[in-house]
Amino acid sequence: EASIKSGALWQVLFFIGLLEIPFLLKLANGSVDGTGDLGFDPLGMAQDSESFNKRQVTEVKNGRLAMIAISGMTHHYFLTGKGPIEFITQIPNFKSCAAAAVSTQLCR
Repeated sequence: EASIKSGALWQVLFFIGLLEIPFLLKLANGSVDGTGDLGFDPLGMAQDSESFNKRQVTEVKNGRLAMIAISGMTHHYFLTGKGPIEFITQIPNFKSCAAAAVSTQLCR
């Protein structure tokens, strides 16, 4: 049942695939150097090579963590049929905590 309701998942995968078109064009031209660098550097951060290398490693690690997080949320959705927001609203005392936050104007 949960896999039938996953129509939006295919839309997300399609649009992410569209973002990969510049890489695929570089791959077809044979100009892929393995870094994934598309030459977008409007702030000129690549001028300091030590800092730039550190930022590249940080970006790769953040990307890997994001992929693990999204796959975990997708896996959870297929197992339970509930997204992260639906799941968190069913935690005991969540609604009372949310109501208290709204009444004390911590959350609007």
